[in-house]
Amino acid sequence: MSKAIPAKRSLPSKEATLFKELLTLYEARQLKKGLKTADQILKKFPEHGETLCMKGLVLTHMGKRDEGIELVKKGVRLDLTSHIVWHVFGLIQKGEKNYEEALKSYTQALRFDKENLNILRDAAQLQTQLRHFDALVETRHTLLRIRPTLRQHWIALAVAYHLNGNLSEARKTLEHYEKTLKNVADYDIEHSETLLYHVRILEEMEDYAEALSLLDVNSKSRAIVDRTAIMECRARLLSKLKSDEAEHAWRALIERNPDCYDYYHGYLSNQGLSLEIPSPEALDVLRQFSSQLPKATAPRRLSLTIATGAEFHDLAKSYLFSGLTKGIPSLFVDVKSLYPNPSKRDVIEDLVEAARVEFTPSSSAAASSSTSAAAEDTDPTIYLWTLYFLAQHHSYLGRPKKALETIEIALEHTPTLPELHTCKARILKRAGDLLGAAKCVNDARLLDGQDRFLNTKGAKYLLRAGCVEEASNMLGLFTKKDAVSPGADLEDMQSLLYLIEEADAHYRNGKLNLALKKYHAVQKVFDEIEDDQYDFHGYNLRKFTLNIYTKLVKWEDRLRSHPGYVRAALSASRIYLKIHDDPSIATAITSLPQLTDAEKKAKKKAKKAAQKVQEEPKKGPAPSANEDKGLEPAQLKDEDPEGLKLIGVSDPLEQAVKLLQPITTLVTDNIDVWTVVYDVAIRRKKYLQALQALNYARALSAEHPDVHVRSMHFRQTIDALPEELPAPIGPILKEAAQKAVPEALSILTFNGQYLQRHASKPLAVLAVAKVAHALKERMQEIEPVAFGVLGEGLELDIPAALKVLEFLVEIKSERVEEFRGACDKRFEISTMFKSAVELETLKKRTLSGEEEKEEDTA
Repeated sequence: MSKAIPAKRSLPSKEATLFKELLTLYEARQLKKGLKTADQILKKFPEHGETLCMKGLVLTHMGKRDEGIELVKKGVRLDLTSHIVWHVFGLIQKGEKNYEEALKSYTQALRFDKENLNILRDAAQLQTQLRHFDALVETRHTLLRIRPTLRQHWIALAVAYHLNGNLSEARKTLEHYEKTLKNVADYDIEHSETLLYHVRILEEMEDYAEALSLLDVNSKSRAIVDRTAIMECRARLLSKLKSDEAEHAWRALIERNPDCYDYYHGYLSNQGLSLEIPSPEALDVLRQFSSQLPKATAPRRLSLTIATGAEFHDLAKSYLFSGLTKGIPSLFVDVKSLYPNPSKRDVIEDLVEAARVEFTPSSSAAASSSTSAAAEDTDPTIYLWTLYFLAQHHSYLGRPKKALETIEIALEHTPTLPELHTCKARILKRAGDLLGAAKCVNDARLLDGQDRFLNTKGAKYLLRAGCVEEASNMLGLFTKKDAVSPGADLEDMQSLLYLIEEADAHYRNGKLNLALKKYHAVQKVFDEIEDDQYDFHGYNLRKFTLNIYTKLVKWEDRLRSHPGYVRAALSASRIYLKIHDDPSIATAITSLPQLTDAEKKAKKKAKKAAQKVQEEPKKGPAPSANEDKGLEPAQLKDEDPEGLKLIGVSDPLEQAVKLLQPITTLVTDNIDVWTVVYDVAIRRKKYLQALQALNYARALSAEHPDVHVRSMHFRQTIDALPEELPAPIGPILKEAAQKAVPEALSILTFNGQYLQRHASKPLAVLAVAKVAHALKERMQEIEPVAFGVLGEGLELDIPAALKVLEFLVEIKSERVEEFRGACDKRFEISTMFKSAVELETLKKRTLSGEEEKEEDTA
């Protein structure tokens, strides 16, 4: 017997009919009529909770969000036992991305209506989003019990078991489902995907024979229609079963797609061979494939990985000459993975130098007639691509002068090839001339003004050179003309390249507030990607794309291990550390100093564009009364465009913790993560967390310079505690501190021993200087250590020199300009060690030159 409807919820016949009509109108998104219907009911029953909630839901869809939410909350208070009010409240919370609270509301709704399909489906999607897989299995069970004839419910239950790690139950569910099927249409894609998913479940359970049997039966009957997936699955399963047919299966795949590296790996693995362990047998196999498939490049390229000595010379010669003759621009990128092997690197250099001599156009009367004839018959572009390869080769090996000489010859030969200009830019960038690099990329861009790649590259190099405004103008050539600014459009487009490069540019320029703003924009992009998966929890099950869906769920679980997020989180955390250590930085930025004329002009221009964007909708047609604006909150106006609120937070360390928390579990093999985590934890006086981070960093590289600095700091911090912390924490920390630096040695002595062990490494020398400064050593003793990086025998590069310069500035050394001058002489091409005045002059000269070229090409 059903429960009686509470008196305060019951409505007379007429109003009850109107309420049903209200529900129908809402489903059809007839919002204006729905609102009128709700008002009719509320005239007589102003405290009817369900109607109030429905009116609030309609108003929210119509854009009257605040009023609607107030009505929904009021409706919930008036009828706490109605599933409708809780369902509506859950919809509102889901629209606000408050998934935890939305799920609680759905759970409440299900208490009062246990078999409501709509609520159960929404609850299942929320449980998947929140990774509550145990509860998800129960919800999917309930849905299947209510509607066992709907095949989507069977599949959804199998996927729930799979996500929860219960493969045997997922298998049973799929087997039961397949038994219920009758009269499946030919070439049914959904059925095909389900069978492939079943095969995958069996493979994960390591029941390879059963998986192979299921695959073969259904592929022969053409129930599985994806031929490539069948062949890949079959080859993989036969290899795991160690079947004689595996070799034929892999060979068939290679013949189908001869340039897929994975197929060659699979074939060799099946033969007990590996590309990681060179062997004559593996080389013979690849040679056979090269002769059988003459147009395929994969076997010839893989042969270079395992060949050695004279064999490598012959194979490399054939491969390189073929690439140069065909004019493949990516040839160097293709073979540079061989460079860690010095002998292979030398052979490649000798071969390409020989090719350069062979293909050089003859200009000397003394040249032999045969050489002259050969040169005349040769396509001149072969010589050009040979120079292009050599320029990249020398640049990669740290020979900027030789690389520049080579690329200049190429530019004299063909000055209209954009690749040559971008190559020169890359050489200059590595040599430290960022402004010169930006100029070269702009030269390439002007050769083809409609090339979006070159435009992006040009803007990226301008950002690297610190020219933020100029980069924004360049990007504006390809962004929406009605956008507030090019940057705003690219942020909407979730361009991580732009966001990170501009943030780094602001960081280098000392505008920490703007850098922080962009780093938080990167975080927002990843939050949006995480939210976007919600719709796929229902969509993929409806479309039966199960294999790719389960991969998506696992990928989303590791979303914030993406290098873009890691880089932004670490940089933002370092800014927060600076603010914590020196609050005057934030005070100086938030005090709003006078803007320059250029900045005022740019700000005024952006403001006008923003006003124009806001006014344009008003000029358009009047919005329909039934226009559905959705449940998600409208995008709020940015109240902090300059990032002043971000830089002025009262708890910078807590903000850093929020950014770092995801990557401490996802990126455990990055030493920079653990050093920044240590820096934050030790300042928060979370000594055990700091110790844990230090131990992780030590496990990765105990002798790393950053680890050495933190180890010394940890010992110093624990020794300086006014009193020992209570057990068990105190003894653990004391033991760890003594492990970092043996008790018999002082920190100063241990620091000296570290310098002796790593005297030839610039960053290690810098670490020793940092420890000496932390120990409050005299400036006269710290400076010689830091200047030691300039000594003979040390392979000082530009990034290391910049870090030393930054350290000297930080400790307010009087020898900063001396070090800057020494580095300027040492790195002749670089402009990074010029004085501020010289850099400004160079910048003006470079940018004015670009403007002149723009006018010439216009």
